[in-house]
Amino acid sequence: MGWCLCKCRPLSTFSSLLYSSKPSLPFPSTFLPSSSIKSSFFSCSISSSSALATGTFTWEDVFRVSQSAEEEEENNSSYLHGYFHKVQLCNRGSGKQSEFLPFVIEGQTVGFIHAGFVENFKSFSDVFVYIKDNSNGGSVGECVSLHPVLKTAEERTSAVAYVIKCLGEEHIPGIRNELYPVVSSFGSPVLFSLERAAAPYFGIKAYGIHMNGYVEIDGQKHLWVGKRSNTKQTYPGMLDHLVAGGLPHGINCKENVAKECEEEAGIPRSISIRAKPVSAVSYMDIDGYRYKRDVLFCYDLKLPENFIPKNEDGEVESFKLIPIRQVAEVIRKTQFYKPNCALVVIDFLFRHGYITPENFGYLDLLRSLRIGECS
Repeated sequence: MGWCLCKCRPLSTFSSLLYSSKPSLPFPSTFLPSSSIKSSFFSCSISSSSALATGTFTWEDVFRVSQSAEEEEENNSSYLHGYFHKVQLCNRGSGKQSEFLPFVIEGQTVGFIHAGFVENFKSFSDVFVYIKDNSNGGSVGECVSLHPVLKTAEERTSAVAYVIKCLGEEHIPGIRNELYPVVSSFGSPVLFSLERAAAPYFGIKAYGIHMNGYVEIDGQKHLWVGKRSNTKQTYPGMLDHLVAGGLPHGINCKENVAKECEEEAGIPRSISIRAKPVSAVSYMDIDGYRYKRDVLFCYDLKLPENFIPKNEDGEVESFKLIPIRQVAEVIRKTQFYKPNCALVVIDFLFRHGYITPENFGYLDLLRSLRIGECS
């Protein structure tokens, strides 16, 4: 199988996105590698946020990296380093959890809001209130809640939406007018619904579906990989799944997979109905006032060899079909992938036998894919 590629660019033009070996931020306290691999694990690094947020590379760069791997023993102590690094990129800032106040509704902690961001609520005393929290073993501290006059989910949704509208893009950039359910755990009653862009500022649990669309050619698995549009507000131009999306209010996972399959890859329901729920990954990432507590439901869909995806919503620049072993090298050695998508592909590598118990650090890496509260 061949691809139409443009003229090669020098490696230096995208070196900032390649794997580096300098020390970096500590890993979240909720997961630490075993002592036998801890020293090697902490050699992973996080490049600048600008490098992470922009896809300044071409498909040709992707193929060059994926095909230029030197022979490497998969059971040596450094083989999994690149994968650990991708987990680290999704789990930053655990040492800053104390800067956040619990967000409590009906006695249930549904989120965490940064003390600095809470200052924005002072003008909205008819919506937000501060109460004492004695849920932590008798210790008493302050937490944020909604005014008790807001008794129904609809009333809370409307009141919080008004506050978000007043705060605007200055405080909550990227407003999409798409609602996420606010729950204490997956499947529990919806306490109210919140603008998607505001989810990390309220530290609520957010859920999504990510689908690995793959093809088997001569017994070898190939993964369809998307390159995000350069006009995307988040992670423009970076590599992504064939199909992925947040789980909005009022739709279940199965129906959301079918919807996203049609919109993002032109996959008809006659094919998408075969997508299998196979796993979930979770992470907790703190970046300034943002606290992401995400759970991603993972799906696999084996596609016909002759299927060609076609993006319908303008969010994907193009797709390429790449041997899974080459995809693995791209994830290990670069930051071309949208960070949370890398976690889902790593999970795929585990489940399909590309990462095995013979790989040094196998169990640590497997456990790290669910650092966040998977509930």
